[in-house]
Amino acid sequence: MQALFYMDIRNDVSAEMLARFCENFSPSPKAQPFFLKLVNGVLETQAELDALIERFSKNWDISRMSCVDRNVMRIAVFELVHCDDIPPKVSINEAVDIGKKFGTEESGAFINGIMDSIRSELEKDGKLKESSKLD
Repeated sequence: MQALFYMDIRNDVSAEMLARFCENFSPSPKAQPFFLKLVNGVLETQAELDALIERFSKNWDISRMSCVDRNVMRIAVFELVHCDDIPPKVSINEAVDIGKKFGTEESGAFINGIMDSIRSELEKDGKLKESSKLD
């Protein structure tokens, strides 16, 4: 989230900006492959992710959301749509927890509401694997 936040706040999602972030805040070698999968995946599918977030955010344009909230949700939606090995409940709970830690007092509830609506719609449309549905 911090890398995406950094690039978003600087309005520069280039490979150079990601490299600059990694020079200063390098993830551990063990975490680096997953870190890069998430960051690059979010950047490559950002238009798709933002459209989904806006569709379920009821009158909230993505540009009006806090930088923390929108980037936390971009990661969580990316995981829901593109990471079949991560249960939706885990993606949503982590997004809410990160939002509470780095966002505003309202971030947790805001993120939870939007993410749960997206999860519900994806399940209804069959776009989430059966094995990763919530119980």
